[in-house]
Amino acid sequence: MLTFDAVVVGAGAAGLHCAAIAGQRGLRVLVLDHSEKVAEKIRISGGGRCNFTNRDVGPDNFVSANPDFCRSALARYTPRDFVALVDRHRISWHEKHRGQLFCDGSSAEIVDMLLRECGQGPVERWQPCVVAGVREAAQGFELQTDRGLVATAALVVATGGLSIPKIGATDFGYRLARQFGHRIVETRPALVPLTLPAGAWAPFASLSGLSLPASMTTGSGMNAATFQEDLLLTHRGLSGPAALQLSTYWRPGTPLSIDCTPGLDLAAWLRDAKRDSRRHLRTLLGELVPRRLADLWLAKWPGIADRLVAEIGDRDLARLAGQLQDWKMTPDGTEGYRKAEVTAGGVDTRELDSRSLQSRRRAGLHFIGEVVDVTGWLGGYNFQWAWASAAACALSLTPAAALPAG
Repeated sequence: MLTFDAVVVGAGAAGLHCAAIAGQRGLRVLVLDHSEKVAEKIRISGGGRCNFTNRDVGPDNFVSANPDFCRSALARYTPRDFVALVDRHRISWHEKHRGQLFCDGSSAEIVDMLLRECGQGPVERWQPCVVAGVREAAQGFELQTDRGLVATAALVVATGGLSIPKIGATDFGYRLARQFGHRIVETRPALVPLTLPAGAWAPFASLSGLSLPASMTTGSGMNAATFQEDLLLTHRGLSGPAALQLSTYWRPGTPLSIDCTPGLDLAAWLRDAKRDSRRHLRTLLGELVPRRLADLWLAKWPGIADRLVAEIGDRDLARLAGQLQDWKMTPDGTEGYRKAEVTAGGVDTRELDSRSLQSRRRAGLHFIGEVVDVTGWLGGYNFQWAWASAAACALSLTPAAALPAG
């Protein structure tokens, strides 16, 4: 039997970062992963350039049944800390809109950086290596793997969620949590395209590939969520940043509303256009939304599309504007985990210590990253949670030799 100070299950963003920090603190660490390739989710992220963090990260950018849980880790390991690490490895990067930071080159640079960081301490990595079972032991845990029996004082679960199963996502982390008595907040696909009922969407399916700036809202009152981003229409429904953001908040059976001209009082704009324009309504709408969408929308209003806007009554213009700025629909689902960027829900954080990510049920057991019920917005927030939760865990680990006997 081989013995380690810490065993990290999962060689993704959170797992590798945790292992690197713990190893550099002098702990002997083993990283296990059932996949042959390391950190595939990093490699494919950001169109291959990895949106590795966001300059403006705060608790309000995350969804959880326990919203305040993420505050401690995020405050103690910030985007500036990770950027400093990237800079030390001389990885060039750039900022896109809304504070999103991307590699100038390939996302593989971030993977290589994490592996180099692991190499600066006594960190071993076994891949592929399947964990067949975990049991409690006198000084921690024993793991039965297909490479033999392993003992450790600290077990860190960094197995991720269920999203993108083709790169190896499994429910192992959730099963392990349940084994030790942890509750799981119901999991669901998040940051995922929304699908519409085939019959209701049929008139708009021909617009597949069309993109426009939009504001999308779901829920009401204190439970309302609104995002203003680009919206992409697909042959099955809605995608693009606006829809992906909203999907984390959307619940089955709940309607949503789309404002196709966000930030504009469209009714007032059309009334003003009547006073000094001899143009047709079709032409005017084509200046505000993609022409194909304007044509399809006006087809529902026979007889006015090709009329001069000055000849159309204010009431009809107000009704048309109201529909374009409150386009209501009710999705019938999502594209599922195969298209989801992350998994919402996970290990209930009310049973974890917010400073160390350690279980309140079993000393030495930690959960970090996506397997935990903390889900960030689109735009680098989920990676920052991976880095921050990993650092919080790694800095709390203690060498087995320093643990009291018994």
